Amino acid sequence: MTKGRKADKFGSMRPKTQIVTRLDYCQYLLVSQINYTLTNFADHSEKFSHDALNRYLSGERLRPNLTWENVSRQVVQTPKGLIIFDDTVADKNFSHEIELVRRQYSGNAHGVIKGVGVVTCVYVNPELNQFWIIDYRIFDPDGDGKTKLDHVQEMLVSCPLKNTRKSTTVRSKTIAKWTIQVARNLTNEWIP
Repeated sequence: MTKGRKADKFGSMRPKTQIVTRLDYCQYLLVSQINYTLTNFADHSEKFSHDALNRYLSGERLRPNLTWENVSRQVVQTPKGLIIFDDTVADKNFSHEIELVRRQYSGNAHGVIKGVGVVTCVYVNPELNQFWIIDYRIFDPDGDGKTKLDHVQEMLVSCPLKNTRKSTTVRSKTIAKWTIQVARNLTNEWIP
């Protein structure tokens, strides 16, 4: 095999020596519908090897504030806008060495699975039928001591959309009850 080239599953040789950027990785995450693994990215990329992607992610820190920085100019606010919180568990049943994997309840699986918990904050413009993820938190109670509800409260308090109607919708029943209480405490208003 020629140095700098890797045979793909179909046997063709292609160079994979370019350096991965944040834009490359984020675009992959946006367009990938099902499989977000490095292996899948490398298999479907003509530019990046699995090793290059792994090196990039080992050194890169994608913080939640980058989400807002990247979508802030695209968000179209409206007085009828909503903030929605969602807790999702990314299934990692076959992962054995990922630090953030823990057993937790998944609504999609209707049971407890091994996975990575993510709490997202989404702004919805119902007039345009569009939405934007504006913040997120990784559920890591062993690392930061926070519950998913603590993450919701942080995102609600630090929400950059100040003109948003004081209304929240939440997909998780547990988070919904607590979010309404947190919002009441913060605004002293009833949250429908």
